[in-house]
Amino acid sequence: MGVHLLHRAVLSIPVLFGVLLLGFMLLQLVPGDVAQVIAGPQATPEVVEQIRRDLGLDRSRVIQFFIYITRVMQGDLGYSMINNTPVISELGEAIGPTFELMIGSLLFSVPIGIALGTVAAVNRGRALDRIIIAISVFGVSMPVFFIGLMLIMYVGYHWELLPFLGRAGPLWTLDGLAHAALPSLTLGLIFIGPVARMTRTAALEVMNADYVRTARAKGLAEHTVIIRHVLRNALIPVVTLIGLQAGYLLGGAVVTETIFSWPGVGRLAVGAILARDLPLAQGSILILAVSFIVINLLVDVLYGILDPRVGKR
Repeated sequence: MGVHLLHRAVLSIPVLFGVLLLGFMLLQLVPGDVAQVIAGPQATPEVVEQIRRDLGLDRSRVIQFFIYITRVMQGDLGYSMINNTPVISELGEAIGPTFELMIGSLLFSVPIGIALGTVAAVNRGRALDRIIIAISVFGVSMPVFFIGLMLIMYVGYHWELLPFLGRAGPLWTLDGLAHAALPSLTLGLIFIGPVARMTRTAALEVMNADYVRTARAKGLAEHTVIIRHVLRNALIPVVTLIGLQAGYLLGGAVVTETIFSWPGVGRLAVGAILARDLPLAQGSILILAVSFIVINLLVDVLYGILDPRVGKR
């Protein structure tokens, strides 16, 4: 397993380089001039040009990218062009809330999704199975902004059950947990459906395996067969889905973070792109890519726990 993880880590290096290159090229297409933004609308062309030289924007894009890669390899992500603060410090403040949102939504959605998928597989073709499938399809079809706005309108505003704006502290504090509840619930509701459907499909395939029939023939209780033999072997594709969705929750939760004014990386990245703050935008892309790779490595570790044969391949 150690050799396998090392091999995956080495393969991640060109992936990171490709992500940085693609992100750099796409950011060049964003309209606007950051030097003009910094100088202000009343600045003279000479002042704007001086700022461009100070920021290195007068050099070719190839040289700019080479300089950026060199700094990244040294652990230097540069300074925000707009705020003039270290990018690493701004990302350090934003990555924690984003991870809190991801963890909160996963802790809510994964157990419910696995439970619903297992119940649907056990009751295949029955009314309960159809109801769970319908709920899953409904959850996947609902836009995240609609779910968020409905929760804000009713749970937050009309019923005043939970706060719905900003972050009050870490998850282990009561106030922080209350503020994270609605955004985590918003992301978790759209995640339950895919987990339930994947669990149901994988469980149905495993139920027809010879070792499951052998377990039943030995007289084991049905719940023991389902939990020990069916569910454990059906979780590998589910773990894959969870890993992919966790990466989505890190980078794709910008809508949720915007609706709930949650100070995460997604919201920070969008703000940096709109302001054409290239170092901050590139740093956000880098930290999201690294987080996604780390999550996939953790998924490989879970593979080895669920199926020891993975580490021997």
